[in-house]
Amino acid sequence: MKSDRIIVGISGASGIVYGIRALQLASQLGVETHCVASRAAEMTLGYETDITIPDFRDMPDFMYKMPDVGAPIASGSFQTVGMLIAPCSVRTMSEIATGVTSSLLTRAADVVLKERRRLVLMVRETPFHLGHIRTMETLTEMGAIICPPLPAFYARPKTIEEMVDQSVGRALDLFGLDWSGTQRWGEDIEGGKRPSSSRNSRNS
Repeated sequence: MKSDRIIVGISGASGIVYGIRALQLASQLGVETHCVASRAAEMTLGYETDITIPDFRDMPDFMYKMPDVGAPIASGSFQTVGMLIAPCSVRTMSEIATGVTSSLLTRAADVVLKERRRLVLMVRETPFHLGHIRTMETLTEMGAIICPPLPAFYARPKTIEEMVDQSVGRALDLFGLDWSGTQRWGEDIEGGKRPSSSRNSRNS
C-alpha cells in the first residue's frame, strides 16, 4: 500500500468544503492527491463557495472526469492508502453498496473495497430513513467506515472553518494521516489532560 497517495471523491451533496479541505490538508502533509468530482459537485461549488471551477480542478495533483473508468484509480493495481468521499451523497453511498458502479467515483470506491483498503464516507444527509441505515450497515459489513462530518464541540470551535478542519482532520486520522491542526483530547484540549500524578498512585 502506498501511504503517500490518497483518492478524494467529491459528490454533489452539500458540504463540498469538506472535500476541498481534505485536498488541501493532504497536500500539506505531502500526500499525493487523486480526485474525482461529479458534475453535481461542481454545481454545489458555485452554490457554496466563491472558488471557480478551474481553480477547483487545479487543487489536486490529479483530477479525473466521472466517465473516465479507465483512469488509474479504477484499477486495483494502482496502490493508494485508500479513498475518502467528502461529502458523500446518499445516491453515491447506495451505488457503492450495490457494487453496480456507473461512474469513476463509485468504481474507484468499489476497487478500494475489493483491495481491502480504507474507504471512508463522510455521508451528508439527515434525517435517515431505514433504507439509508441499512445501506450504511451493508457498507460497514463490507469494510467501509461511515464518518458523518459532525462537529466536535469539545474543541470549542469559534468558526465554521475550525469545525470543518476538525471533521476533516479526524477523517484523515482514519488513514493514519496526522494533521497538526487536529485538536486532540488529552493533548491539545485542556479539559482532557491527564492529572500529573499516576491514576494508580495511592497515598501512603
